[in-house]
Amino acid sequence: MNAMPSAGPAAASAKAPYFSVRNIHAYYGESYIVQGVSFDMAEGDVVALLGRNGAGKTSTLRTLARATDPELKSGEIWLNGAALHKMRDFEAAKHGVQLVQEDRRIIPGLTVEENLQLAQIAEPKGWPLERIYERFPRLAERRHQEGVTLSGGEQQMLAVARALARDLKLLLLDEPYEGLAPVIVEEIERIVAEIKQMGITTIIVEQNAVAALQLANRALILHMGEIVFDGSAQAVLDDAELRNEYLAI
Repeated sequence: MNAMPSAGPAAASAKAPYFSVRNIHAYYGESYIVQGVSFDMAEGDVVALLGRNGAGKTSTLRTLARATDPELKSGEIWLNGAALHKMRDFEAAKHGVQLVQEDRRIIPGLTVEENLQLAQIAEPKGWPLERIYERFPRLAERRHQEGVTLSGGEQQMLAVARALARDLKLLLLDEPYEGLAPVIVEEIERIVAEIKQMGITTIIVEQNAVAALQLANRALILHMGEIVFDGSAQAVLDDAELRNEYLAI
């Protein structure tokens, strides 16, 4: 597998993409999961990463966040000139990559506020608590409640707020609407829409493809670990044949 030419710091310029993924290949053990994925994002882009179950969406997000599994075997990942492919997950987080996982990873035994404070132990910090509580008044009301006792929607709010509490350059959302009641989904949609308005570069993996496409300006469709479509979100919404073939909607 040949990695694409480097876009390292020497090449970082006004013309360079803000976020660039170049021919990445990742494995779970011997299982070849992410198969040559490449794409670029401008700062402030919101990309819907879509595909059927098993297409490799979550695995791609985890690779971008530099999780231990799957293991990146080759390829490059650049964020604003930083070589993420050379980093581990905690190092990527220090460079502004925040992954909000499907299970939210709220820490048991800690209150809402303690979960947020823990996210800010290490520099660089993101939003102060006052700004977070202004944007998420429900979390302000429950700041002294144990995080894991919140409703599913409130836990999702806390997970997103925790990402904002860190220095955030790239937000990776894995199934933000999974398992939530429709009324809570609407609330999470409003939060993601606000994140878009803030200009935060975001990738959303979501089985509710239509909801994700309505928030995104771009769409990537994965099939068997490879990108088979890279274009505007509206193009996917307008192409029933494409949606039927790769998204079953």
